[in-house]
Amino acid sequence: MVHNFLSPLTGSFAIPAAENPTVAMIEAAYRHHGLHWRYINCEVAPHALEDAVRGARAMGWMGFNCSLPHKVAVIEHLDGLGESARIIGAVNTVVRREGRLIGENTDGKGFVAALRDIIDPAGKRVVLLGAGGAARAVGVEMALAGATDITVVNRSAGRGEDVAAVIDGQTPAKGRYRPWVGRYRIPEETDIVINATSIGLFPDIDAMPDIEPDSLHANMVVADGIPNPPLTPFLRQAQARGCRTADGLGMLVNQGVIAIRYWTGIDADTGIMRKALADLGL
Repeated sequence: MVHNFLSPLTGSFAIPAAENPTVAMIEAAYRHHGLHWRYINCEVAPHALEDAVRGARAMGWMGFNCSLPHKVAVIEHLDGLGESARIIGAVNTVVRREGRLIGENTDGKGFVAALRDIIDPAGKRVVLLGAGGAARAVGVEMALAGATDITVVNRSAGRGEDVAAVIDGQTPAKGRYRPWVGRYRIPEETDIVINATSIGLFPDIDAMPDIEPDSLHANMVVADGIPNPPLTPFLRQAQARGCRTADGLGMLVNQGVIAIRYWTGIDADTGIMRKALADLGL
C-alpha cells in the first residue's frame, strides 16, 4: 500500500521536504509501526487543485493533507465532510472511505487531544485569543468537546463576531465576542486561556499576546498553538504565575496521530513522533 501526502502550497516552499516537521514525524510513525506507507510532500498550485484531487482518486491514495490556501477550495472537489469540518468550513485532512473522499479538520482536534492531557474541556469557560482559521477550528472543537462558554477576543470585530457566531449558533456552547483594545484582561472566572494567534511564532520569538499579566492565576490552564518555539514567552509568563500550560508541539503531534488513525486505523506512538520533531530541533 502506498500512501501519499498532498500539500498544496503557492509560491516558494522554504523547508526542504526531508526537514518538514510533519513529514518527519509521520514517516517516523510509519516506520515504527511497520507500515509500508509513504507520506510525500507535493507542491500544488491553486489552478491545479482539482486535477491533483482527481489524481489522488485515480491513484488510490488513502488520503492527504491540505495546507493553505486550499483548506476551503478543496471542499468542492470532495464527496462529503465530517461534522467539525462542516461547521468550521475548512478541511486539512482528507480520507478515503468506501471509495469516497471525505474532508476532516484535525487542527482543533489535535489541540483538544493535547489539552486533555492537562484538563478536560467539558464544562469549562474558555478565552480564545484570535479569530483566524486556527482559532475557528480550536473554538469549534473545544465546544464539541463540552466547553460551555467561549469568549473570542480579537482586534477585528468582523472576524471575531463571525467565529463567536459559529460557536454560538452551530455548537452546544455559548459563544461571544469581546474586542481586543489595548491590553486585554482575562476574566477571573476563566478556566482555560488559548493563544490561537501567530504571535510568538518563529522568527518573532520574543513577541507575546497583549494581555494583563496579573489577570492570569494558578487556577487557569494556558495553552499556546505556536509549535516553534514550543515554550513561548506567553507560556513562560503563565508558568511564572503558577498556571499549568500546554504547548503547540503537542497540538502538532496529535494532529498527526489523528490523521494516521483516519488513514490506517492505527494509534501511532506519540513518543516516536515527538522524537522525530526533537531531532529537527523542535
